[in-house]
Amino acid sequence: MSAVPEEITEPESLAEALLAWREQGWLRRLDTAFVRFLLDLSPTAPELLQLAAALLVHMEGRGHSCLRLDQLLQDPQAVLGWPPEAAVALQARMAELPAEVEAWTTALAASPLVEVDRGRADSGSPLVLRDATLYLRRYWNDERRVAAQVDARSRSTVKLDNTAVRGWLDLLFPGSTGPAADFNWQKAACAIALRSRLAILTGGPGTGKTYTAARLLALLFAVDPAPERLRIALAAPTGKAAARLKQSIESSLGQLQGQLGDTLDLAQFTSHIGAARTLHSLLGARPDTRAFKFDAAHPLEVDVVIVDEASMIHLEMMAVLLEALPPQARVIFLGDRDQLASVEAGAVLGDLCRYAKEGRYRVSTVDYLADVCGQQMPDEYRQHDGPLLAQQTVMLRESKRFGGAIGKLALAANAGDAQAAIHCLRSPGDLVVAWLDGGDPDDAVRLALRGRPGAEGGYGRYLEVLRKRPEAEDHAAHADWVRSILQAFETFRVLCAVREGDWGSAGLNQAIEQALVKAGLLGRHGEWYEGRPVLVTRNDAGLGVFNGDIGITLKPPTRGSPLRAYFMDGDLVRSVAVSRLAHVETAFALTVHKSQGSEFAHTVLVLPREPSRVLTRELAYTGITRARTAFTLVTGRAAALNEALGQPTVRASGLLERLTEG
Repeated sequence: MSAVPEEITEPESLAEALLAWREQGWLRRLDTAFVRFLLDLSPTAPELLQLAAALLVHMEGRGHSCLRLDQLLQDPQAVLGWPPEAAVALQARMAELPAEVEAWTTALAASPLVEVDRGRADSGSPLVLRDATLYLRRYWNDERRVAAQVDARSRSTVKLDNTAVRGWLDLLFPGSTGPAADFNWQKAACAIALRSRLAILTGGPGTGKTYTAARLLALLFAVDPAPERLRIALAAPTGKAAARLKQSIESSLGQLQGQLGDTLDLAQFTSHIGAARTLHSLLGARPDTRAFKFDAAHPLEVDVVIVDEASMIHLEMMAVLLEALPPQARVIFLGDRDQLASVEAGAVLGDLCRYAKEGRYRVSTVDYLADVCGQQMPDEYRQHDGPLLAQQTVMLRESKRFGGAIGKLALAANAGDAQAAIHCLRSPGDLVVAWLDGGDPDDAVRLALRGRPGAEGGYGRYLEVLRKRPEAEDHAAHADWVRSILQAFETFRVLCAVREGDWGSAGLNQAIEQALVKAGLLGRHGEWYEGRPVLVTRNDAGLGVFNGDIGITLKPPTRGSPLRAYFMDGDLVRSVAVSRLAHVETAFALTVHKSQGSEFAHTVLVLPREPSRVLTRELAYTGITRARTAFTLVTGRAAALNEALGQPTVRASGLLERLTEG
């Protein structure tokens, strides 16, 4: 009897494979939906294009603004970081396609879905190919807009009276001249920003970015022939960061007034500086659209814009902001280039500051700084043909705050030196930093309840203040009470690498809340209860709350009134009825991303037990630098920190190449 032949099965199409990968969780629904959209436009689109498009959209969801085909073909796993079984499936599929970059670019360029970037007008195709880099049209356009604005502003300088500038800079930075003086980067930053339409001040925590910005404002007031006319705006990506910028600027200017005496009446001019705002608020974001009130055709009415926490600005927002600035306005970006970038596509500050550490200052810049600062640039920061953008960029290099254990830990993390970082965490007798490895999420919960030796308190501090509610219906006393609660809450925070699961912010928020209720420190009755801390997750200009704002739910001074969420607005307190807050989440635990722009006396960083691609060097560094006086690391396994520090984030972008070409 002859054998029955085995059934021959046809290999699945790429479209079927992509759907299977989506079911496995390797791709998102959006990734495969975009491929379907392309096939509706061009049913004969080759599989090579379909695969490239799916991976491009997938990478956009992870913060990349483009897909570099050469890197994809050379090492797909290094680009994607997929689990082993996904990597095997991808390699098998790619083995059926050409292995040469030239073959891919030729096939893509032949498709009506792809426009080849030759500097021509926008044809409207959904994909753009620039050399061997594939873009979604929107990000190709945003990148082009940012590059054009940065290049134009870098070429535009302000005419100055160098002698007058020198006199004011010596007053603002006493003791910074003479043969014995070290090179003062803060003084140089003010000089650079004064002559520029665009300036970038980068540096780690405690290097004095807002301190320098305050002195720059004083310098602008001093040298302008009509300083009362200057229109100055302060902004940041989140409400929390904007509020901190305003407070820091005002504090620095107040201290500076004492130093200057009657030489310059800063109070007269600083009264013209309005409240710091989020970038969305500054630009006039229109609800439920990508449109803004201000743009190139309707520019902002400003002369100077100072933007803090610039590492959080994504590519599209940077394009909108730069185009909305009047040509004659100055814009100064402050930020730490080594922090986490925006959760959306692009790492603009990282691109702009790529070579900030090296300086790369031209002879003309060196001579200008010598003239107005009385300082000689160290030789290692000079370069005869340094990039144009480098002449607008200053890296502040000395931290005034991080000289102890937290500073050493942050430096080790930033350098990717896991051995040095672990040594800092395990230094015997040092109660500033600590490491609870091999633990579980309950360790973070216990820290939240009462802290640890050397960093006592946890959330007990703000709850203790909460119990001291004024008895009388005294609105002023109530405002003082609310202010003290909000300030006490900012002394401690649990930060997480991930959102979901027992190790994530969602799981820990629930666990901490339950533990506080069980301990009798909170009385929860339903979703909203007195003492509930909330994080705003969406801008609502109508309510005056913005993404990143943190408030505390409390009873108003009038007895019997419904609960309200109270927020700090500089030194003032504002409140919103909880019934109107649709986009908030409990804030005992935050993701590290959500914590940017904040700092806490004691910060607890929680790293999950399972390996994850979100565990990066930048995440660890950002979490560590949120701590002001104490830091604790909680992790389920010792290798988590090593893996994070050994995994620096590299986002695909063509911005730097565009600027270099420009």
